[in-house]
Amino acid sequence: MEKLINKLAELSARFGDDKADIFAGGSVSCKENGTLYVSNKRVCPCAITNEGFTKMDQAALEAVLGKDYSDHDARKADVKAACLDSEMGCCGTKALLHASVSKKYVLHLQSNLVNAFSCGNDAKEMTVALFPEAEWISENGYGYKLALACKDIDAGLVFVANNGAIVSADTVEELDELLSGVKELLSAQAASAAAPEAEADLAAAVRLAPAIRMLYADAKSLSTAIAKYVGGAEVLSIDPQVYGATPEYVRILGAKRLVFDAIPEDDALIAAYNDFTAANGAPKIVYVAGVGAFVCAPTLKEALKLEEIFLREVKIATLAKAFGGFAAVSDDARAYVSACKTGCCCCKNDAPKGRLAGKVAVITGAAQGFGLGIAESMAAEGAYVVIADMNAEGAAAAAAKFDGALSSAVNVTEEESVEKMVNDTVLYYGGIDVFVNNAGIVRAGSLEEMTKRNFELVTSVNYTAYFICTKYAVAPMKIQHKFSPNRYFDVIEINSKSGLAGSNKNFAYAGSKFGGLGLTQSFALELAPYNIKVNAICPGNFLDGPLWSDPEKGLFVQYLNAGKVPGAKTIEDVRRFYESKVPLNRGCRTIDVARAVFYIMEQEYETGQAIPVTGGQEMLN
Repeated sequence: MEKLINKLAELSARFGDDKADIFAGGSVSCKENGTLYVSNKRVCPCAITNEGFTKMDQAALEAVLGKDYSDHDARKADVKAACLDSEMGCCGTKALLHASVSKKYVLHLQSNLVNAFSCGNDAKEMTVALFPEAEWISENGYGYKLALACKDIDAGLVFVANNGAIVSADTVEELDELLSGVKELLSAQAASAAAPEAEADLAAAVRLAPAIRMLYADAKSLSTAIAKYVGGAEVLSIDPQVYGATPEYVRILGAKRLVFDAIPEDDALIAAYNDFTAANGAPKIVYVAGVGAFVCAPTLKEALKLEEIFLREVKIATLAKAFGGFAAVSDDARAYVSACKTGCCCCKNDAPKGRLAGKVAVITGAAQGFGLGIAESMAAEGAYVVIADMNAEGAAAAAAKFDGALSSAVNVTEEESVEKMVNDTVLYYGGIDVFVNNAGIVRAGSLEEMTKRNFELVTSVNYTAYFICTKYAVAPMKIQHKFSPNRYFDVIEINSKSGLAGSNKNFAYAGSKFGGLGLTQSFALELAPYNIKVNAICPGNFLDGPLWSDPEKGLFVQYLNAGKVPGAKTIEDVRRFYESKVPLNRGCRTIDVARAVFYIMEQEYETGQAIPVTGGQEMLN
């Protein structure tokens, strides 16, 4: 028996070898000695193993198919009673379908190509022309009705309107031959379809995403949400009013989607969204002609799953042009889905947890040092973090450590680079909740030693870049405020204790940090009407970080060479000198700064403040 199951798993993997071309609704089964082994719906066919099958009593299922039911729950109970495993694994109606087919091996094929054919306006006529031995089942073939429709069909290939194909045989070799023939003929036909060409208005997408994100979050009473932008020529080329390739797509993506024929103004967007939600509930898909789609979900993981499924439906609609054009499921199919009372269970219990659960946080200079430590702490508290850094490789490596993170290669002194960082973030998550301006640089030296070039470099990175980053980071926050005026957002500058007191032979750095506090207070006054809080954190010396400890460019080396510490002959002498200045006898750590970040975000009545995190070395007057 184990050998048989392994063969079935191998077959399932073989028909799903192209994972991008398989929809999770596909299934496979075999019959042996009165037992039906059917693939568990919780397992994608392209990745199934011998653990992914549920055992059912074939005779009991045939009895269900031969009985008239007026009560859906009674039929469901009888199917469950036919299960020979402790858990049925969501096999339900699918088990009835596989039991109804007489042949030993049964495969319900739902690849994009086959689904596109079954959704084609000319598919019924083309079935006769291309597959003369095949059968066609009209659109009422869903669920229990489909299982009943298959009882009297002996053909090895059956196409079902808007529901793929059922391929069956008594040997694996026969099944492979049938599958190969289907793929060859449909692929040749689909190759005749011209690739769509269209260009999206990305500026409009950047403006709309934060608005839709807030509308969705408020409609669902969520503290955070995702509105992920989905573009591309195929998305722009579909008719968004014609949707629902199969009942599965309707079930997962929602029974309706909000569609705009043109880019809406703010008031029109609010009115249309509220009207739609009152009638249908919050939409999972918002489509704007000339812009693209926005996938709305409580979490990034669910949004990414919905995006994947939505793009599959888009692909099906595009391929269906080769089969007479795309015909979506009927109202009867939608009613069937509603009666099933099932939803997308792919991402349940996967919501971020923690003090910052679901917040979108951009941290500059986050590939290492304080920035990386802050990102780690924020991610640990449930935030979606964007690791932004000039070091593209380091940023990507750091982002790979966190679930749902994004990396951005950014030069904070260049406006175009910063604007791209912000736009990429907005298109991926739908907005920004907190921007942490952490990127900084130090060039120490006396008046005699400091060059104009180094002075301007420090000023550019520590002072001017703070202005540039804030200018672009608050743009989506202002939009978010308009559409959800009771929420708060944050800009946080990682300043320094050198912003609170002068620093001997380090005036370029101290001057830039003093200037940063002036910007913080000024930004706070300007942005208060938008509920954007602007605060600074002034850490003490992060002695263990690369800024200090780098053996070539670290401050220990710089200060030793500059003679800033009287009598110091080694790097350890410099370290002990700075540790001795701290009342709490140690350097600042990233968790100390992260806790200050948490405080600022949670406190709704602090703005324009400079919070010392110095172990008592510098105190506010």
